[in-house]
Amino acid sequence: MAEAGVTTGLIGLGEHVTWQARHFCVLLNLTSKITAFDRPHYFQDTMIRGAFHTMKHDHFFRALAADATHMTDVFCFSAPLGILGRLAEFVLLRRYMRALLRERNAVIRRIAESATWHQYLSPAPAQENGRHQ
Repeated sequence: MAEAGVTTGLIGLGEHVTWQARHFCVLLNLTSKITAFDRPHYFQDTMIRGAFHTMKHDHFFRALAADATHMTDVFCFSAPLGILGRLAEFVLLRRYMRALLRERNAVIRRIAESATWHQYLSPAPAQENGRHQ
């Protein structure tokens, strides 16, 4: 049985999305739920399943001009495994996650400043409201 969740288009309050990515040569799944939403100014996603002990990611948007927006990320996480996890955070994870967010934001910026950004806002026509059951 497949989980219900967003597969295309925009996501909103209470909805969730599952990401799959390879980090440190390990394939990981992370499911986040949108736990706060004030469009177009702010949203928060919170991990409900994944490799971290906890993870909250706040996204703040501020209009600078008619065609310019400033985005600020506040990313808070804690690693599992108690003291070993805290050590991993200090030695490796903080720097790794900061670089990952910078890379992700560079991709978002490239898309937002391109002529094709609008294609990411439209749900696929074959799917009902971008969700699956």
